Amino acid sequence: MMNPIEQIKQHFLASIETKQHAAEVLPESIARAGEVLAQALIDGRKILACGNGGSAADAQHFSSELLNRFERERPSLPAIALTTDASTVTAIGNDYHFDKIFSKQIRALGQANDVLLAITTSGNSTNVLAAINAAHDRDMQVVVLTGKNGGQIPDRLHPHNVEVRVPSETTARIQETHLLVIHCLCDFIDQTLFGEL
Repeated sequence: MMNPIEQIKQHFLASIETKQHAAEVLPESIARAGEVLAQALIDGRKILACGNGGSAADAQHFSSELLNRFERERPSLPAIALTTDASTVTAIGNDYHFDKIFSKQIRALGQANDVLLAITTSGNSTNVLAAINAAHDRDMQVVVLTGKNGGQIPDRLHPHNVEVRVPSETTARIQETHLLVIHCLCDFIDQTLFGEL
């Protein structure tokens, strides 16, 4: 077994390496995603976010940064994490299927030109794929954070949708980089709507 201190250092080094690679390949797609999100907010629309497990936590993190604040004082911005209403999520899961926990909420809350921010490390989460289909049915824009090879996501997206795919096969490294991407998006939104600090 590796020395625990060395194992911890390896986690840090692997995370740094993934982020360095991401810094080379992701800025353009992050900027495109930021433009989609910022324009929706400028137009008076809202952002609905979803994901499972750690990605659910990331969806909630994103919505809290918009509803409260990121790094500056500014008005609250409209974002809803579709993962947070336990009564709704469990009712849909119980009465219909877990695959529908996001899509049914999107069909109720989503409006044309709102944005779905979907987060899935594998690109194969069936409830996230159903959410994307529902968003398209509601004429919403779609931004997706993925990893690995993107899974089924690329085949589900329309040409104007944006995928930000972390260049890693490791779920933990993808999730760590997703958090950084979320912070980049929050900063992009703040600067676009409110100018530089």
